[in-house]
Amino acid sequence: MKVRLLSYTKDAEDLCAAAAQSCYSNKSAGDLLKEMKGRRPEKVLESIVGMGHHSVIEHATYTFSVEGVSRALTHQLVRHRIASYSQQSQRYVSMDHAEYVIPPSIRGNGKAEGEFRELMDRIWEIYRDLSKTVEVEDARYVLPNASSTNITITMNARELLHFFSLRCCNRAQWEIRLVADEMLGVVKRVSPSIFKDAGPPCVRGKCPEGKMSCGKPRRKELKKA
Repeated sequence: MKVRLLSYTKDAEDLCAAAAQSCYSNKSAGDLLKEMKGRRPEKVLESIVGMGHHSVIEHATYTFSVEGVSRALTHQLVRHRIASYSQQSQRYVSMDHAEYVIPPSIRGNGKAEGEFRELMDRIWEIYRDLSKTVEVEDARYVLPNASSTNITITMNARELLHFFSLRCCNRAQWEIRLVADEMLGVVKRVSPSIFKDAGPPCVRGKCPEGKMSCGKPRRKELKKA
């Protein structure tokens, strides 16, 4: 699994801070942005975002390349609807070579891993045979959720905060949690003020999961990301 930040809004924090200030100023965001150059936007963002006014950070967008993940993960990922996705096609990209993700609970687990790999090999054998006699778009129906794929993701900062709140939680499925943690680490480096308190709810305070809580806050781990 690999996560790369391909692109993001230039001077995102200055832009969002200027947008926020324009709501309370007779000056335009353009003029305020010019004044923001060389200044630190942290205080503006801390105040506005801290009050829950997250609309101003929708002006900042981030595009990621997520590589070598399973279709099981991307089925979860696209449920986050305020985003744009471009996923590797199983119709137009050759799937002849068996590439798949093995869950940690299976990898290294003797018999379980052996059975898993045996099944994957058999699935791809059937897929290759089918591809010779039927359309590839139909042969792909036998491919498993474990199939490796690549996907491009674009989200604005507000949706990313929501995504991290859900998917960085210890109770999230392991693969999407790993991807979310990687994405969080990347955006914290380029926009530290916007994502200062990003992560699961336990980063900011009490866990909302009640009896379902994992009981293991990730506060320290994610604050250092």
